[in-house]
Amino acid sequence: MMTEYQIYFIIVYTFFGLAILTFVSLLFIPAPYGRHARTGWGPLIPNKPAWVIMEAPASLLFLLYFLTADRTLTLTLIVFFAIWQIHYVHRSFIFPFMLKSDETVPLSIMAFSMIFNAVNTYIQGRWLYRFSPDSSYTDAWLADPRFIIGAMIFAAGFIINKHADSILRSLWNRGRPGYKIPYGGMYRFISCPNYFGEIVTWAGWAVMTWSAAGLFFLVWTAANLVPRARKHHTWYRETFPLYPKERKAIIPFLF
Repeated sequence: MMTEYQIYFIIVYTFFGLAILTFVSLLFIPAPYGRHARTGWGPLIPNKPAWVIMEAPASLLFLLYFLTADRTLTLTLIVFFAIWQIHYVHRSFIFPFMLKSDETVPLSIMAFSMIFNAVNTYIQGRWLYRFSPDSSYTDAWLADPRFIIGAMIFAAGFIINKHADSILRSLWNRGRPGYKIPYGGMYRFISCPNYFGEIVTWAGWAVMTWSAAGLFFLVWTAANLVPRARKHHTWYRETFPLYPKERKAIIPFLF
């Protein structure tokens, strides 16, 4: 029989391949929620409970893997736990209740997100707290340039993402619902700084952990958000005749 270690890497390599297929698919068929919502993808769930249900596994399962760690918990592993939960406690249990719109999420999209979050958290959590070599994440790792640089990148991405989300929320007016052109912050350069910030965040995680697991998360984040940013950018240009022509989709000055 295969060991969990062997199964773990089969899952990692399989989902790396699925990331490529997802990227190509989303270039042509945008996920049907938000401004790209359309019928035919299952019952519609109000956005607040949908966000909690599909994001909560990332926080709760990571807590499980942390509490059942099959190794000595170094200060570095505790810091990784704290960093992960700073992001996902906010994303799962705070951000949904900050939403001002009354949009809905198709059940199929919510289910896919739950599955991905469960798989991804398994990959991240089991790597850190079970499969990584004992010599990898000692207390000394906190002084390693890879951790320091990765943490700085993570923090920058987190700030960019949250600031961009706050600008979008400020545009929502229940008296005059609908999408508007966002201005300020990274919106001066790109149409989707919230997605850019998310990608930068997990690039930081990949550097901090210096692992295939971290790279996995970065690849999947880009595979999901780069095509969506491209669709958003095209939608903005088609919807608003005065949309700033100098803006790129997701990478400042490039794309």
